[in-house]
Amino acid sequence: MNPIPCHPQIVQQAEASTLASKEDRALLRLLLDRSVQNTDAERVADELIDRFGGLGDIVAAEVVELVRIRGLGPTAILDFKLVRELSVRLTRSTACERPVLSSWSALLAYVRVALAHLPREQFRALYLDRRNILLRDELVADGSVDHAPVYPREVIRRALELSASALILVHNHPSGDPSPSQADISMTRQVMDAARVFSLQVHDHIIVGREGTASFRALGLI
Repeated sequence: MNPIPCHPQIVQQAEASTLASKEDRALLRLLLDRSVQNTDAERVADELIDRFGGLGDIVAAEVVELVRIRGLGPTAILDFKLVRELSVRLTRSTACERPVLSSWSALLAYVRVALAHLPREQFRALYLDRRNILLRDELVADGSVDHAPVYPREVIRRALELSASALILVHNHPSGDPSPSQADISMTRQVMDAARVFSLQVHDHIIVGREGTASFRALGLI
C-alpha cells in the first residue's frame, strides 16, 4: 500500500514548529549561561522545555515547580521572572498609549502575554475613564487550575472608587481552550446587571488561553 502524502501546509507547519522549538532552546541556553555551569546549561534548557513547553510557560511557571529542575538555581529563576515582568510591562505600556477600543490588538497582545501561560486561573478587571483610556488594571481573584472566585459587587464597587466609566473583564483558562463556560457566562451577566445600576459600561469579557482568545462581544454574549 502506498503511503498517503502529507499536505504541504501540514509539512510547513511542522517545520515551523520544529524551528521555533530549536530557537527557544538556543535562547534559553543563552539566558542560562550566566547562572548555570556551562556543562549543565544545555541539559537544564532541555529539561525546562520538556517539562513546561515553550518559553512563555517556563517564565510563567511557579517557583515551586522551577526549583525541581536539577541545576536551576535562584539566579536563573529570578532572571526568568524579570524577563516575564519586562514583557508584561512593555505590552501593557503599548496598550495604554491610546484609547483601548481603538487599539484593540495592543490590548489583546498585553492580556496574552500577561495571562496565557499562567498555571492557575486569574481574573482581572481593566477600569477605563470616559475616553476609554486605561485607569487601572487590577487583580480581582487568583484561583485554582479551573476556577477563580469573583464577586460582581466588589468589581463594581472598585469601579466607583476609581470613578471609572467602563470596564473590561479578563481571565485565563489554564487548560488552553478560551471557550467560555456556562459559569463564565453567568458571572458576566451578574457583573453587567450590577454595572447597569450605576450606568457603567462593560465593553467586553476576554478569555485568554494558549490556543488564543475569546471575546464575549464577538461571540454575541454581551
